[in-house]
Amino acid sequence: MEGVSEPVDVVLIGGGVMSATLGSLLQQLEPSWSITLLEALPDVAQESSNPWNNAGTGHSALCELNYTPEKNGQIDISKAVQVNEQFQVSRQYWSYLVSEGLLPEPAKFINPVPHLSFVWGENNVGYLRRRYEALTGHPLFPGLEYTEDPRVIREWAPLLLPGRKKSQPIAATRIVGGSDVDFGSLTRNLIDGLVEHGAKVLVERRVTGLKRLKDGTWRISGRHVVGNTPFELTARFVFVGAGGAALHLLQKSGIREIRGYGGFPISGQFLRTDNPELVAQHHGKVYGKASVGAPPMSVPHLDTRVVDGQASLLFGPYAGFTPSSSRPGRGSTCSPRSAGTTSAP
Repeated sequence: MEGVSEPVDVVLIGGGVMSATLGSLLQQLEPSWSITLLEALPDVAQESSNPWNNAGTGHSALCELNYTPEKNGQIDISKAVQVNEQFQVSRQYWSYLVSEGLLPEPAKFINPVPHLSFVWGENNVGYLRRRYEALTGHPLFPGLEYTEDPRVIREWAPLLLPGRKKSQPIAATRIVGGSDVDFGSLTRNLIDGLVEHGAKVLVERRVTGLKRLKDGTWRISGRHVVGNTPFELTARFVFVGAGGAALHLLQKSGIREIRGYGGFPISGQFLRTDNPELVAQHHGKVYGKASVGAPPMSVPHLDTRVVDGQASLLFGPYAGFTPSSSRPGRGSTCSPRSAGTTSAP
């Protein structure tokens, strides 16, 4: 059995942006600590952090209407403000890492892309107008624009108008200062930095057990994906950032905080095109408004993505369902996924 006799300081389970970010922070704060990252797949950033498995908005609340619910005729912006504040902290940290040479130039992982909200129907137009009035002037939402004029919307996002009835009420908001984040590139660069400063990254290691020992350390057990041979580690601290597999591992850990948590087996798939002529007709991340009672996964997107310097266009998501838990992250994630994406003409 593969193992380490002496406990490492920190074991990070999962090779996504969460583990990469925490590992990076720990190396800044406790540079003498030993860190080992375990990933079940052959490489890091292959699940939700893969750039084709998320919309890349960074969830800055500039266009996501779920963060500004209407309550008794009033728009509650508190969640949007909180989410935006958190995103700004992330940007500040990335900026620091760039200045220290620990991340490459920003264009390698973040690019400017306008964020738009687009709605149709009288009630939704009224909602978006009230949302605009509630957010405009707030320092975290500078330059927020609102229009009900189809000519202006056509200038902002030409692909939104063809095929619509001229009598249909429509409205849109736009913030030019939005961004598109390539979380795959960000994750890989953060993990490269971890390795450069002494961390170990072990891929194709599927963790199956997590138990706290009497001395307060943690025993992490699992198997090699190739060969199915067992391995075991002990650690002073453990972080579980393993997507859909996190729920089972946290249940095994026995920590009190896991009580009451659950997962739901939904997913989302996007149509994608790399056709330069079509991609050139749209520049922005557009979020619509889901119908009442529809799952958040059904919120329509028309998103510009920039991956490895190449712009693409995503449309979706199409909600999916699966009870399978054979792969980490599948069947128990609430973030948009595009595994098995179909290319649009």
